[in-house]
Amino acid sequence: MNTRRRVILVTDGDEHTKRALEKIAKEIGARCISKSQGNPSKLTGPELVKLIKQAPYDPVLVMFDDSGIVGEGSGENALKYVAVHKDIEVLGAIAVAAKSRHEEWARIDVSIDRDGELTPYGVDKFGIPELEIGRINGDTVYCLDQLNIPIVVGIGDVGKMARKDSYKLGAPITKKAVELILERSGFFDTKESGKMANPDICK
Repeated sequence: MNTRRRVILVTDGDEHTKRALEKIAKEIGARCISKSQGNPSKLTGPELVKLIKQAPYDPVLVMFDDSGIVGEGSGENALKYVAVHKDIEVLGAIAVAAKSRHEEWARIDVSIDRDGELTPYGVDKFGIPELEIGRINGDTVYCLDQLNIPIVVGIGDVGKMARKDSYKLGAPITKKAVELILERSGFFDTKESGKMANPDICK
């Protein structure tokens, strides 16, 4: 069987992000590659593809993090490898805002602020809209513009945003970003979506 795995890329990988994505995956019947957590990322692109292909069903949520490293760090190198792999179909990316020293930025299609509202403006790490339309600052976002990603959604710091995205609340802002990507990608319209289940534990 040579089915391409459908993946959502998330440009953050700290413990808050892991907890938030695990919670979301359980609620919507996705899979979270918990081993992709790292600040910075520890696993290579080939290692992540192997784990993605082992997941029993789609969609698969994967974390990438450069931890503020100047230029392309381990997170972006892994992200680029996964995004262009022949066995992977990228449904979209969640571009996470950060206040890094070198201010890397990327174009976004839409942002979701910390109140859950869609906005054409970028947001800061607290989920507050900024002044520029269609771009976001972060530390693992630079390579997104080089990739053919169907939709890029900008949000503040996953699992945080003045506690409005806490995993204890179900990480509602990040969850909305995931659901937006799934909706716009047509994921729910495919027969494969019928295979989604509610796992007891994320991978």
